[in-house]
Amino acid sequence: MYARTATMRVRPHTVDDFVVHVRDQLMPAVTRLAGCVGLSVLVDPHTGRCIATTAWETEEAMYAGTEQDRTAWDLAAQKFGVVPEVHEWEIAVLHRAQQVGDGACARVTWTRTDPGNLDRVVAAYRESLMPWWEQTPGFCSNSFLIDRREGRCASAVVFDSREAMADTRDQFTTLRQEFTQRMGMEILEVAEFDLALAHLRVPETV
Repeated sequence: MYARTATMRVRPHTVDDFVVHVRDQLMPAVTRLAGCVGLSVLVDPHTGRCIATTAWETEEAMYAGTEQDRTAWDLAAQKFGVVPEVHEWEIAVLHRAQQVGDGACARVTWTRTDPGNLDRVVAAYRESLMPWWEQTPGFCSNSFLIDRREGRCASAVVFDSREAMADTRDQFTTLRQEFTQRMGMEILEVAEFDLALAHLRVPETV
């Protein structure tokens, strides 16, 4: 499975309008493309940062839908006066423990490592991090995206509320530092978002 992310920074007071535009205009157009298996949107209402992700059954389907997919996001970017930053990924891990509802949030961690180290990182992610999350109150799902060319990774852990996410912050920081040091990874950024849209039909990888 593969994913394309489009990151945009809209004016904070237009975040809700952006989500409505994606839900009503973009999602129907993009999800009807062959091989597209859904769309999700993360937003930070304080900074206006929005990350929209389209998921695809195969790399070929993702590339086949590139023109229509990017055109849809370019139109949204023009409407809100922003420039999208687009990145393509392989979905290495996707696991759902429970369905998400209103108020769900996500903590996203971006890292980088040697591309030759990625298979080892993915295996360790499954074996050492996921069992901890499974026992964490409020945990809903996690995903791990990788870029095999650049060695970049993006891990998203979804919780059922801001409170549940906040309760894990200290433990998560310690766990993250230990894991990245052990695996020879560089932490690029950590950010927290509201899960504004979650319409992914991606099958689990575990």
